[in-house]
Amino acid sequence: MKKILTIGEILVEIIATERGNGFRSAVPLIGPFPSGAPAIFIDQVGKLGHDCAMISAVGDDDFGHVNLDRLRADGVDVSGIRIDANGTTGSAFVRYRDDGTRAFVFNLRHSACGTIDLSGEAARLVEEAGHLHVMGTSLYAPSVIETVLSAMRTIKAKGGTISFDPNLRPEILKSPGMREALQEVIAETDLFLPSGDELFLFTQAKSAKEAVEELLAQGIKVIVLKQGSAGATYHDAQRTLTLPSMPVEEVDPTGAGDCFGATFVTFWLEGATPDVALRYANAAGALAVTRIGPMEGASTRAELDALLAR
Repeated sequence: MKKILTIGEILVEIIATERGNGFRSAVPLIGPFPSGAPAIFIDQVGKLGHDCAMISAVGDDDFGHVNLDRLRADGVDVSGIRIDANGTTGSAFVRYRDDGTRAFVFNLRHSACGTIDLSGEAARLVEEAGHLHVMGTSLYAPSVIETVLSAMRTIKAKGGTISFDPNLRPEILKSPGMREALQEVIAETDLFLPSGDELFLFTQAKSAKEAVEELLAQGIKVIVLKQGSAGATYHDAQRTLTLPSMPVEEVDPTGAGDCFGATFVTFWLEGATPDVALRYANAAGALAVTRIGPMEGASTRAELDALLAR
């Protein structure tokens, strides 16, 4: 069983309880909730019982420890998460607009997780891992970019595999070195997990069919296109498979794509057929939106089985 590793941001999420357009005036807030796209991803892998670890850094503060406690309790190896006595844990303030989109205020680049490196336990985890999951959100600072790329090169060189979820937000697209790093990551990707128009990030194709064909021809083995309420579509060189989303009452969509991706990657690495992996991933995404907080909807195999049995 390949150990799944991810590298990147750990933060807390503070959520506005009233809808509106940003944070230019005082609003009621709830939180802190454990968060960070790679942290949500790896927490879901841990809840599925698969061997997994994360490399990151947090401050020696309550925000850091609320994340460490959650990850550890859910089965994640946190030995590669450094506690920076002089740093602060990252944060994201989130507010939903009236149209359902979200406004973010991030504190990442200058937080503890802006200084991630591969020293000590982190280097050991890279040697142990057989699979690296890369999140586009994690390419937010030059030092972190080099850490991710270095781990990716090491894991690929020993025959490991890479999954990649662009998960790009406008707030981080201008980060120094991000575009160049994205190109290097996609060149080494085995399993690509875009959402919506992210399918076209690395191609000049005019249609989804052309984009898929071009990406597969570049060496990507599997593409899983996340389409939100429209479900998800699986592509490889032999087949295309689409499954609808599962009807649930949406409370908070943050983290649903990360839980979907984590579940698909886990089942894919464990040898599940595409339809089985996609069904479980859809179930994980569905359960994730039913609870407030980005990591609160991560689910166990038993919970996924129960939803699929309905």
